[in-house]
Amino acid sequence: MLAVGKKHEAWVADGISRYEQRLRKPFDVSWQLLPHSARDGEAARAEESERILAKLDRDAFLVLLDERGRNVDSPELARRVRAELDAGRQIVVVIGGAYGVTDAVRQRANFVWSLSALVFPHQLVRLILAEQLYRAQEISAGRAYHHV
Repeated sequence: MLAVGKKHEAWVADGISRYEQRLRKPFDVSWQLLPHSARDGEAARAEESERILAKLDRDAFLVLLDERGRNVDSPELARRVRAELDAGRQIVVVIGGAYGVTDAVRQRANFVWSLSALVFPHQLVRLILAEQLYRAQEISAGRAYHHV
């Protein structure tokens, strides 16, 4: 996971840890936090987007979280994640900064995913993301965590 922002707040870290402890290869995750730009607006978006692009491996499957992206249900997310993992691809989920990301990041993304039409605080998005990856793991394994 690649996110622009501060380290996890304590309550977020506890929640993320709860799910990360349950994740097993190949669903295990690591976080890389990039600092916010000291600039505002477009200048911040450009600087943060350059840093994001510099961290990506050429062959990584990039998932960009964006409220204007595609909304999928948990079973579809599980299928998408599993397919990429089965193909041996590294999946990188990007949470941009407060001003979003540039078109260059959007164009690099293999999938633009919306958690909701609502906008959430970045800290909460991290927790939701950890839970959804755990849910995807459980769906892929056919376990009863996810109920239809």
